[in-house]
Amino acid sequence: MNLFQLRAFDAVAREGSFTRAAARLFISQPAVTGHVKALEEHYQITLLRRTARRVELTEEGTRLAAITRAMFGLAEEAQAMLEANRQLLTGRLEVAADGPHRVMPMLALLRARYPGITVNLRLGNAQETLAALLSEHADVAVLTEVEPRKGLYLQSLGESHLCALLPVGHPWAAEPGELALRALDKQVMVLREPSSITRQTFDRACAAVHVQPRVVLELDSREAVTEAVAAQLGIGIVSSAEVAHDPRVVARPMAGAGLLNRHMIGCLERRRPLRLIQAFLGLASMSEEDGSSSGCAPLR
Repeated sequence: MNLFQLRAFDAVAREGSFTRAAARLFISQPAVTGHVKALEEHYQITLLRRTARRVELTEEGTRLAAITRAMFGLAEEAQAMLEANRQLLTGRLEVAADGPHRVMPMLALLRARYPGITVNLRLGNAQETLAALLSEHADVAVLTEVEPRKGLYLQSLGESHLCALLPVGHPWAAEPGELALRALDKQVMVLREPSSITRQTFDRACAAVHVQPRVVLELDSREAVTEAVAAQLGIGIVSSAEVAHDPRVVARPMAGAGLLNRHMIGCLERRRPLRLIQAFLGLASMSEEDGSSSGCAPLR
């Protein structure tokens, strides 16, 4: 079956004229006539009656026109949907992130600029977030301390600084300035699990200067660390990008080497040209430029 011939017939059936059908299809009138004639000859059927004033459908032509109208109507609907997606009027973006703090401003910008885009956000630890991206369960991912690898595009989102999280009544909570990393030697602490990027950064910094904190509790979320510190179970460690406004605790920037984390947004290199991914990467840059400073930024 020749779709060009069917398309030409459908246009003539809709317009009632070979000339108007040619204008509709942006081809010449003889081309439309040739397509319809070839269709009729191939199937040995008369679909149209040519009169002096207009073209009329035969009974068989009327039946075929009902089919082609539905057929090409669906094609036009598909084209409209795809065009809307291309123009970012509609679409769906799968986003993964290892924490909510950096990704939420980006999603707010996306919502403001492209209200027709639906977002599915999955939050997990660093390993889960990277795995979601590499397995194509996420289109883009907000990541921390990811090493470059072939096929992975990474765009910087800046750095965050590790902070000590103290209960509001702690003697160190009211002191100005940075808290020296060495001050945490032998201190009772409540930390994230060993697989946490924040925990790994802290452990490396401590090992470099032979600081040995007393870790009495390991927790699997930032919220749990905050609750444990508020309950005065020990001192916690948080990223400056993740400091919550909680009157029960105080976050103090820390002084010492190796206390920085690098944040990135990533996608698979081969999918980077997709328009929706390009738009989100651009909004990520805007979010970073417009972002306000954290309540636990290191003092300069």
